[in-house]
Amino acid sequence: MFQRRSRRPGLLQPQARVSGPWPLLGPAFVTAIAYVDPGNFATNISAGSAYGYLLVWVILVSNIMAMLIQYLSAKAGIATGQSLPEMCREHWPRPVVRGLWVQAEGVAIATDLAEVVGGALALKLLFDLPLLVGGTITAVVAFALLGLHGRNQRPFEAAITGLLLVILVGFLYDLVLGGLQPLALAAGVVPQFDGADSIVLAAGMLGATVMPHAIYLHGSLTSRRYVADTEDERRSLLSSQRTDVVVAMTVAGLMNLTLLVIAASSLSGQGIETIEEAHAGLGVALGSTAALLFALSLLASGFAASSVGTLSGQIIMEGFLRRRIPLTLRRLITLAPALGVLAIGVDPTRALILSQVVLSFGIPFALVPLVLFTRRRDVMGSLVNRRLTTVAAAVVAAVIIALNVVLLVQLAG
Repeated sequence: MFQRRSRRPGLLQPQARVSGPWPLLGPAFVTAIAYVDPGNFATNISAGSAYGYLLVWVILVSNIMAMLIQYLSAKAGIATGQSLPEMCREHWPRPVVRGLWVQAEGVAIATDLAEVVGGALALKLLFDLPLLVGGTITAVVAFALLGLHGRNQRPFEAAITGLLLVILVGFLYDLVLGGLQPLALAAGVVPQFDGADSIVLAAGMLGATVMPHAIYLHGSLTSRRYVADTEDERRSLLSSQRTDVVVAMTVAGLMNLTLLVIAASSLSGQGIETIEEAHAGLGVALGSTAALLFALSLLASGFAASSVGTLSGQIIMEGFLRRRIPLTLRRLITLAPALGVLAIGVDPTRALILSQVVLSFGIPFALVPLVLFTRRRDVMGSLVNRRLTTVAAAVVAAVIIALNVVLLVQLAG
């Protein structure tokens, strides 16, 4: 039995009691939409069409990393009753906190760029709407979805999960028609690159899979949902969240893998460089229904991920600065750069890929604090990391940072 947290300003729940594990599931499915956002469409399609199954291993490794990271984020929220930004503000000097806030806002802007551009592209493919109009519609729909996140998180979680299912159905249909090559898929599990462009793509895929704003969001959703008064309650709640994370991240990982396989099997060798070309290529290779479901999946991804991104942005500001601004204003601030990109005519697929590279650089600034806090007994109490967990998380952080350094060297050269 767990008690929902009493209402505090912002996003919290009224008190109520529930029993059993299933009512406690949901936060990981909200964050999972960040792992199948439009940026994933761009990076996975580019990877599959250009390199076939070569970068399958990046998706698999990234998804394992994501499971560990989101579990630690959820655990920190349960143990402390705080989001990661709130923990940083409580324990670290103000200059450090302000610096983290500035980069986190940059992450929020890059996130919104991917989501809005993706939704705009989908509406262009479906209804031939101008990109700027489609981006504005995406922002409005995302804001409407946020209206479901009131005194009860369930309607919002249900809406996001429903959109996740729309994406899944579209991917599965295209996968069944396109098929796959088992031997090539198995070979792609072996880590390897093929030149500088594949490294850039790998970094983008990593940024599209392990999302910094999802790290900030997940801890907030768990910290503000239930109060566990006893040790047994905390551990039972943590167990339910572990199940939530494993199921949600597995679904997200399979969807990313499916998208890469679709591109590798149906678009390889066609010189696909944009999502519009991918849509047209799927229409030729698999038929109009496959192309339609691809566009609908992209639209569902843009709508859902944009609302989740805005929610994360609010949590970032609340946690680091203890400041709140109206969601409408918050939406306009993060929306402006995305609409600017659409207005000046930047290639939307290229913008999507670059946004994921930016997100990849933002990961250490969320991940390193998470590892540092979850290893501290004075912060986590009895839910402190085991040594092996801390070592694994540190290795994940080191791998991500190393990949970003390699990417910087390649881009500078």
